[in-house]
Amino acid sequence: MPLFIQLTLTGLTNGAILALAALGFVLIYKSSDVINFAQGEFLLIGAYVIFGLIAQFGIFWPLSMILTILIAVLLGVAVERLVLRPMIGEPIISVIMVTIGLSSLLKAIVSAIWGTIPQAFPAFIPSTPVKVLGASIGADRLWALGVAVVMLALFNFFFTRSREGIAMRAVADDQQAALSMGISVKRIFAWAWSIAAVTAAFGGMLVANIVGVSGELAGFGLRVFPVVILGGLDSIPGAIIGGIIVGLLESYTGGYIGEGLNQVLPFVVLIVILMVRPYGLFGQEIIERV
Repeated sequence: MPLFIQLTLTGLTNGAILALAALGFVLIYKSSDVINFAQGEFLLIGAYVIFGLIAQFGIFWPLSMILTILIAVLLGVAVERLVLRPMIGEPIISVIMVTIGLSSLLKAIVSAIWGTIPQAFPAFIPSTPVKVLGASIGADRLWALGVAVVMLALFNFFFTRSREGIAMRAVADDQQAALSMGISVKRIFAWAWSIAAVTAAFGGMLVANIVGVSGELAGFGLRVFPVVILGGLDSIPGAIIGGIIVGLLESYTGGYIGEGLNQVLPFVVLIVILMVRPYGLFGQEIIERV
């Protein structure tokens, strides 16, 4: 029983962080139909930026978090304005290749600034073991789970209650109708990329505090694909539920069967979902009449 509780808490933590990264992925796809292959690199940059601010510049961690979020917003706006906006109207495969190239560029920038050697993160969240129903788990994972849940709740409130959030949902449903209502689609695109960068940066902060900083953090972004396919490319609730499911699957598989298979299982699930339900569990099925 203690092992099950420990694996469950670990899976929920990983799943919540995956859901944060997947949320940005879904937002970009919903608003602009672009599949962002650089989401993992957004997460990587978030981790290294806060690492540099705390460890190299000695800035107190609350201020470092605020500065990291601001840098993520600027990165999202810059990518949308300078990289994606000129691609409007181009074939979708061209846009996909641009995001793949962007991922390589961002990874190269991180390597040029901070190098390729993994480094310990100056933990600002306590990691002392905590007993939960007989199971022992690091306090940093519980904090990460709590922060991720709060962030997901805040973003859900933003999308359902705020003016900008409602405008983003309108653009996601029908760009032409949104334009006719006076909504600036280009501004919404900038919002979507900024929020995607911020959610990934939060995920990077939380992961780095647990495992340290290294180039391998970008691989965490690849684990977002099973999440969004499982939940649905255009479903925000699906991204949250998909993240929890994938996180628990990885944790249970690694704990009961063995390490290694837990990294493969999400992609096996991805293939099965594509075969059975191509639009995901909560994705909107599109029917075209010809």
